[in-house]
Amino acid sequence: MNDSGLGGAGYFWCLRDHRVESGDQVCPAQYRLGPYATADEATRALDKVEKRNADWDAEDARWTGEAS
Repeated sequence: MNDSGLGGAGYFWCLRDHRVESGDQVCPAQYRLGPYATADEATRALDKVEKRNADWDAEDARWTGEAS
């Protein structure tokens, strides 16, 4: 499953397999988030993405004058 030669460079959240992966058995780069220092951080990767997207959407709304 590895296409990057990462070999133990942390933990990743695989968007395709919906699981934490590490070592030489990580999904291709286009399907993963990370690296993260711990498996627990990788497990919460989608929460971080959702929060950042919400923050950016709010900033875009403020920038364009759409914020209430």
